[in-house]
Amino acid sequence: MTFELSPEHEQFRRSVRDFAEKEIAPHAAQWDREHHFPTDVVHQMGQLGLMGLTAPEEFGGAGMAGEDGGFTSLCLAIEEIGRVDQSMGITLEAAVGLGINPILTYGTDEQKAEWLPALVAGEKIAGFGLTEPGAGSDAGATRTKAVLDDGEWVVNGAKQFITNSGSSITSLVTVTARTGEREDGRPEISTIIVPSDTPGFTAEKAYDKLGWHASDTHPLSFEDARVPEANLLGERGRGYAQFLATLDDGRVAIAALAVGCIQACLDMSLQYAGERQTFGGPIGRKQGLAFQVSDLQVMLDASRLLTYKAAAMKDAMDAGHQVSMAAFKQAAAVAKLYTTESAVTATRIATQVFGGYGFMEEYPVVRFYRDAKVLEIGEGTSEVQRMLIARGLGLPVE
Repeated sequence: MTFELSPEHEQFRRSVRDFAEKEIAPHAAQWDREHHFPTDVVHQMGQLGLMGLTAPEEFGGAGMAGEDGGFTSLCLAIEEIGRVDQSMGITLEAAVGLGINPILTYGTDEQKAEWLPALVAGEKIAGFGLTEPGAGSDAGATRTKAVLDDGEWVVNGAKQFITNSGSSITSLVTVTARTGEREDGRPEISTIIVPSDTPGFTAEKAYDKLGWHASDTHPLSFEDARVPEANLLGERGRGYAQFLATLDDGRVAIAALAVGCIQACLDMSLQYAGERQTFGGPIGRKQGLAFQVSDLQVMLDASRLLTYKAAAMKDAMDAGHQVSMAAFKQAAAVAKLYTTESAVTATRIATQVFGGYGFMEEYPVVRFYRDAKVLEIGEGTSEVQRMLIARGLGLPVE
């Protein structure tokens, strides 16, 4: 199995890079300062086809099957947009991986026809309500409940840290909820589609975050929010398994976002190391600095290879090739762990390269420094990835 990108993928990368540098990079600092979520850019990403890379043509997507490398193309798009702005990178990642993907994978024909066209076009976005105040990594501890009453699900509970969940173009949130109890006493967890205009569903005030300032993130509350019984997404009681599968893909996509962060750190450090003069010459001639920039290149190459190996495995599985789900899960966890921790390290190195200027908000390196930390937390913490990898090795870790 090789992971070299095709000429078509490289051409696609260049087109996304051109879009990101022209339409996003000039405005990223202002959006960050103002905590502004640019819905017009979401529309533009949809018009460029980025939202529909993995969706069938019948819903307005590119119709790229596994053989065409649709998931790899998505990762390339996330990387290139994340290279100029991590907030817009996570917006794309969540819009496709957490918004479109669950409906595309588990939805009925009616659900797909109702929701996917606007999501794929970038006219609307959707959120994925999994995390709760008392249920993060321990997602099985979900407390949100949904009870069937006269042909409707009545949802009560709360979610937190939900991306793309409260914007003016958010059309729905898929939420995990307890819908009963199994014979062994464990909760039965199902997934339910809750439209944004549902009475009793509230996207609370947006968070004041350390980073990702231009990303839309809210806590959610549900008070007797009633939706039709037909809004059940997938099989009843399969919500836990569904979100685990959704997060496997998401880990690779987050790894791609981290690759974009590392690339940005390398680009900024190289430029500054060649321009900044000390002791009669550029600081890049000093071994202490040059060696750290060299480490950035090593982290970038390793991270990119791990990410696109996992993406190629996903595309191969979608194309029907013999790639085991266990192998893909392991590759996804390895890629997510290494790339995100490398991204945090890369921002620390880049900030050090800039010295005092690296502490000033006028320099983009500061924004990447703030944005990087959450990469080690979202869609599975580093600790969870290590647990998954250890289990994949056969260790009986709890």
